[in-house]
Amino acid sequence: MRKLILSSLMAAACGSAMAQNPYLPLWEFIPDGEPYVFDDPDKPGEQRVYIYGSHDDLITNYCGKDQVVWSASVNDLKHWRYDGVIFTNKTDAKGKKLGDGSGDVLYAPDVAVKTDANGKKTYYLYPNVQGSRHGLVAKSDRPDGPFKVCNWSTEKADSVVGPFAFDPAAFVDDDGRAYGYWGFGQSNCAELDTATMATVKPGTQIIEKMIPGWEHDKLYRFFEASSIRKIKDKYVFIYSRMTNNGEFGLPQTNYTLAYCYSNNPTGPWTYGGTIIDGRGRAYKADGTAYETACVNGNTHGSICEINGKWWVFYHRQAGTDEYSRQACVAPINVEVMEGKDGYVRISEAEFTCEGFQTEGLDPYTRYQAGIACYYMSPERPHQVYPNMIYPGSHTQITRIAYDGKKDPYDPSINICPMVNNTSGSIVGYKYFNFSKTYGKIGTQLLVNYQPEGCAGTIDVYLDQPSEAQGGVKIATIPVDASAKEKEVAVAVAVPMLTNYNGKHALFFTFNSDTKGKSICQFNSLCFK
Repeated sequence: MRKLILSSLMAAACGSAMAQNPYLPLWEFIPDGEPYVFDDPDKPGEQRVYIYGSHDDLITNYCGKDQVVWSASVNDLKHWRYDGVIFTNKTDAKGKKLGDGSGDVLYAPDVAVKTDANGKKTYYLYPNVQGSRHGLVAKSDRPDGPFKVCNWSTEKADSVVGPFAFDPAAFVDDDGRAYGYWGFGQSNCAELDTATMATVKPGTQIIEKMIPGWEHDKLYRFFEASSIRKIKDKYVFIYSRMTNNGEFGLPQTNYTLAYCYSNNPTGPWTYGGTIIDGRGRAYKADGTAYETACVNGNTHGSICEINGKWWVFYHRQAGTDEYSRQACVAPINVEVMEGKDGYVRISEAEFTCEGFQTEGLDPYTRYQAGIACYYMSPERPHQVYPNMIYPGSHTQITRIAYDGKKDPYDPSINICPMVNNTSGSIVGYKYFNFSKTYGKIGTQLLVNYQPEGCAGTIDVYLDQPSEAQGGVKIATIPVDASAKEKEVAVAVAVPMLTNYNGKHALFFTFNSDTKGKSICQFNSLCFK
């Protein structure tokens, strides 16, 4: 990747961004995020939101060999803190090196909390390993670890006991009973022995095919990513669902999170619906469906109530393969009717850039172009697993070795451009809040880009990406082919913006007489 140099013009005019999607720093890749509100162990009486997920740092495969945690005060969701590595597994029960000693690859985890008679809490981490340690369980006295394996087998030092397998989930009910969930293509669950929090409760059996798998029905279609929550008297099971081919007017995908609910932790379950569609599903005026983001991938996450407001946490695909997934969030509405014949209704969230900035993005903040939630190519992208082939715009990821000392959102490291911006490509942002610029004279749009030897223009629209679709063009930015590979910062007047208030989508459309060649690398934007 070319080295990106922060323009002095951009730095002086705009503040730095955080808390939009992806809400963690753009160099951090935490998929499969399970959100929980726990007491802050260092500040009695205060609470934090903790995100437990995989760590996509293997680069050429899923996940990584450590699991880290990020957290934020429940009163300030715009400032996320790196709390460090909470778990690795490099040795067996006797301290002997496992394999080459670099550690197990740790897949999508979950966390459950058990409280004893004296009120002491023990946190259990379920970091799945694809091998002889499928059912790995570790525990800690703190939500931020460190966690230590607690279910080693007494018969084989490098193995663990318990039924857990792919994408484990666990929770402790209000009556103190505990339950576990797991599965790939087939969902399974079991009541757990609370003495171990890892093994099946004596006298009970594993429940297989808890809900129908994606090959077994047309409705539930469980794929992976088990997650469990209790809301009032209802149990809510969140999972990655494989859509039917043609459902929503699009090809099948497991890039959606869905839910079902029950009066009991082991079912039977009633299907609820889709919570988030990572494709950014949209519809034309004639009802034709289309994807406005990555057209396929995987996702994993859950829901969480924070200060009375509900959110769905999920991940998006970034870059050009499935191994650099970024943590995202969106607000949802959750309605529960209690009682035997009650229900759970969860609204489907919109795939946007806003993250925790639900009032809309601040136009006076500098945003990396790669936070775009809408990016379309002149022809539909397609997947050759695990790679995505883009004929046009897509995110380009940046990886760093973070030492935990520097501001994780520092603009010098928090980098994510949009690349391969060929003629006919569109890059969009939902939504900016233009209340600050409303009625203001002299507002300018500042765009930082890197020409790539192909002359063209960038048209900027509000609401829709073309006038034919009902959009309003507010600016045109020329791209000079002669300035190839030299970063350019352009300030362009946007006088029409003075008439627009509130939240509006912002789109950049790329145009050139040269087809199939990138016009420029789009680095960042803000208004002043």
